Amino acid sequence: MNKLLSYLVKEILGHENFEVEENISENGFVNLKITTAPENIGLIIGKKGKTIKAVRSLLRVKATLEKVGFSLDIVEKQ
Repeated sequence: MNKLLSYLVKEILGHENFEVEENISENGFVNLKITTAPENIGLIIGKKGKTIKAVRSLLRVKATLEKVGFSLDIVEKQ
């Protein structure tokens, strides 16, 4: 899921000024975290959240195929 999310965010932003972290818990739940600059957060979320909803939908398909749950967080780089 990390590769898919990295690819999607790279294509949305047009550059690689972000980090994607993936933590897998013992029950198979995947926590994904995007860390990026404050000016990029709006691009990832999109108008009325349409872009992030599309990203979550694609991740949901991947999670269903892998039979895991996931959560996605966007964090501002300090």
